[in-house]
Amino acid sequence: MTRLVLLGSGHAHLQVLRALEREPLARAQVTLVSPFPRLVYSGMVPGVVAGHYSAGQCTIAIAPLAGRAGAALVEAAAIGLDAAARKLHLTDGRELGYDMLSVDVGAVIDRDCIPGAREHALFVRPIEGLIARWPEILDRAGCRALDLVVIGGGAAGFELALAMQHRLGARARASLVSGAEPLLATYPAAVRRLALRALKRRGVALVEQACCELRADSVLLEGGERLRSHAAVLATGGVGPQWLGASGLALDERGFITTGATLQSTSHREVFAAGDVASRIDAPRPRSGVYAVRAGPPLALNLRRFIDGAALERYRPQSRSLNLLACGERHAIASWGNFAAEGRWAWRWKDRIDRGFVEVFAQPAQSRS
Repeated sequence: MTRLVLLGSGHAHLQVLRALEREPLARAQVTLVSPFPRLVYSGMVPGVVAGHYSAGQCTIAIAPLAGRAGAALVEAAAIGLDAAARKLHLTDGRELGYDMLSVDVGAVIDRDCIPGAREHALFVRPIEGLIARWPEILDRAGCRALDLVVIGGGAAGFELALAMQHRLGARARASLVSGAEPLLATYPAAVRRLALRALKRRGVALVEQACCELRADSVLLEGGERLRSHAAVLATGGVGPQWLGASGLALDERGFITTGATLQSTSHREVFAAGDVASRIDAPRPRSGVYAVRAGPPLALNLRRFIDGAALERYRPQSRSLNLLACGERHAIASWGNFAAEGRWAWRWKDRIDRGFVEVFAQPAQSRS
């Protein structure tokens, strides 16, 4: 029997589990390693912060899904990997050997990237931590108006700043520190224009300077300015988990596992990777849930083919994807390539997609019409 370990319960691995539910692997012993008993769907987190969803509405229970797929669930996280010996070291103290490994653990935020961040920031990743601590901020806002500072000019920072301001209204003054790069720098100009309009409409101050230090009551900017802060949220770009550095796997400059068209590691053919932790050297794409979800089916197929000794399929992700950015209120920005538009219709579209994604994993595969 081939020992297949699925490390992480990210979007791509949800698709793999779904495929195994429909057609089990007869010649494999499958183990899923996940640090949490549930997956918080990242696409709905701004909606939770804004008050549009409860935390339960955006979570997927992992144990039932793993059980239906015939996978043993180990509730732990990786703290080490020896790719040469094919062994994982887990937070519960055990050592887990494998014949095949698939990694979908997501990116992490370097907690020491800004002085004082470890002590004074609320981190967007892991998402479970943000969801758990958001009620504390709501409680504090019940006693006095808060100055909230979100650091990071990407999609996560933009959506969260607007969500917080919408939820708290007059009880908060939100600022978005985008850094040296323009807001939503990887998005088309049309999206950036609509995003700036959304920030202005909601009264979120955009600060186009880099944050150089966090303190208990303030955020220090590169230009010497100090922003008052009762709560600072760090939503900067992610990096690969630190333990990957000593794994022996080939990594890119940000510590992500480099893969090719078959989703295999470029250095170890028995290791596969997808989602934010993977870096396609042949077809670079932005790190987003859209690409992670789309990678799931080809990943499931190639894991099966590798076990069977068959030729693997080359997967090329689409060059463009639909992007939907929540704007705090029930309003969103939709973009496809260079086209962008906004409105309540875009929110309804996003809401339908997000709810559908969560709901589909709550029921057995055979019950789907």
